[in-house]
Amino acid sequence: MKIPSGNGQTIRLSRGASLSDFGDKIGVNPASLVQVMMHLGEMVTATQSLPDETLQLLGEELKYNVSVVSPEDEDRELLESFSIEFGEDSGTDEDLRPRPPVVTVMGHVDHGKTKLLDTVRNSNVVSGEAGGITQHIGAYQVSTTVDGEERKITFIDTPGHEAFTAMRARGAQATDIAVLVVAADDGVKPQTAEAIDHAKAAEVPIVVAVNKIDVEGADPQRVRAQLTEYGLVAEEYGGDVQFVDISALRGENIDALLESIVLTSDAALDLRANPGMEAQGLAIEAYLDRGRGSMATVLVQRGTLNVGDSIVCGDAYGRVRAMLDEHGENVEHAEPSRPVQVLGLTNVPSAGDNFLVVKDDRVARQIANQREARERFAQQAKAARRVTMENWQKTLEEGERSELALLIKGDMSGSVEALEESLLKIDAGGDEVGIRIVGRGVGAITQNDINLAATSEAIIIGFNVRPEGKNSELADRMGVDIRYYSVIYQAIEEVEAAVKGLLKPIYEEVQLGTAEIREIFKVPRIGNVAGSIVRSGIVRRNAKARLIRDGVVVSDNLTVESLRRFKDDATEVREGYECGIGLGHNDLRLEDIIETYEMQEKPRD
Repeated sequence: MKIPSGNGQTIRLSRGASLSDFGDKIGVNPASLVQVMMHLGEMVTATQSLPDETLQLLGEELKYNVSVVSPEDEDRELLESFSIEFGEDSGTDEDLRPRPPVVTVMGHVDHGKTKLLDTVRNSNVVSGEAGGITQHIGAYQVSTTVDGEERKITFIDTPGHEAFTAMRARGAQATDIAVLVVAADDGVKPQTAEAIDHAKAAEVPIVVAVNKIDVEGADPQRVRAQLTEYGLVAEEYGGDVQFVDISALRGENIDALLESIVLTSDAALDLRANPGMEAQGLAIEAYLDRGRGSMATVLVQRGTLNVGDSIVCGDAYGRVRAMLDEHGENVEHAEPSRPVQVLGLTNVPSAGDNFLVVKDDRVARQIANQREARERFAQQAKAARRVTMENWQKTLEEGERSELALLIKGDMSGSVEALEESLLKIDAGGDEVGIRIVGRGVGAITQNDINLAATSEAIIIGFNVRPEGKNSELADRMGVDIRYYSVIYQAIEEVEAAVKGLLKPIYEEVQLGTAEIREIFKVPRIGNVAGSIVRSGIVRRNAKARLIRDGVVVSDNLTVESLRRFKDDATEVREGYECGIGLGHNDLRLEDIIETYEMQEKPRD
């Protein structure tokens, strides 16, 4: 069949579209397009998701101008089709009411951000964090009194480690004011400068909290001088940035800091929102709770969120079954700038996904399904143009790019995203070796994850999660390597070392054999020797051994110091033969089992 020329006609296709989608747009059988692609040297099927370049190559061949629609534009068009305006307050100016400022606490690791938030809200996050680093975003609302009037402030707690750049950037975008925490004894550090960049990019005012003023060597004036180089000039130096000297540990000057936040908000910002419209906002964090299902922390930016509302958040949807505040107590309504935990979503949204309330569950499901399909096609299109682990060695030999395939599962969507962002930034020796993320998700490692990892030859990175049920055995059977981590930079370091081939060898225990004690001989200057019969395998001199009594290990880390057959020394004794075994251990009993083993280096994949 001859395909008519497009004569420069423009057609719009979603990212990850297939030849079937292309054929539908121009009224042509997809099988003809498969033939065209073969002539162009590309072997693709009619239903395979294609990268943007391939779609445009086909368009040029057929004289069509292909416009690939970005996910953002597609989402905007999708919402418009349901007559939903996102990102704007509806109603008149009279409908707008003042709302509390949303504050992000930023700064270098270990400068006291988490301690400051602890002091502000009188709870402890650090005790639940591996390595003392905040691993995911939380949000909390606190009250303070300014000029005799109670004012509320919402804090978004973004993590401090440099691996969480993406989350911190997103936190700044959802933010009205950034509080920059700088330790008075340590001064400006790389992440301090990074935090300033994020705050400036988001065009938000900055309040500087100079922390640890009670520590020896503290010099708050030095911090002020250093920050002038970054364009943050204190009010006392003629600038417009409020600096507050605090001690988060002792709780000194915290009220002054809260007052500075309110005053900066009043002076620099006009924070108003319409609480009368249907709620819209942002998912700050989400994870899977075994008892309660998907738990998403959302920040209401406009409108009022009520229990019972139909909600769609990214590709998750559902009805709000319950809302919890930062203390775990139920709330019925959440007005603008209020962070709440929402129960009732079908699955776990990604941190940073927008949420909106729609008129009923049917509309929510339609929007979520279309978003999910779009994301899936986009992922397939990305995967289509990447090298897989199957031809890693071959492409390496041919001098082409090779890639390490990874599948990431974590307890929080923010952690998964941050880990992915950090792993993709690893410098693995120029363009020779790359890292490919074949999938990511929140919750326990499932059978589907292991199947995906097996087919794509990927290693599974488990961040604070473990396999469900017997999936650990399934992974062993299918030859899938699962690595577990609880601190993000350990994962980054190990993957980086694997990519660069710097990992130390892994040793695994290999059982040699077992022997049963039939008699015990006392030998002068040596101690007890076990007259034994080898029940399985072999017993080898100098091998590692452990003593087992009634199925319980009573002594470990032993060594076969001497091994004899009758009166002759032996190197090894096989199954069914009798021998004398000296372990340098005197607590021996009849019918004890001696298990021997050795440590062998395990080859890495």
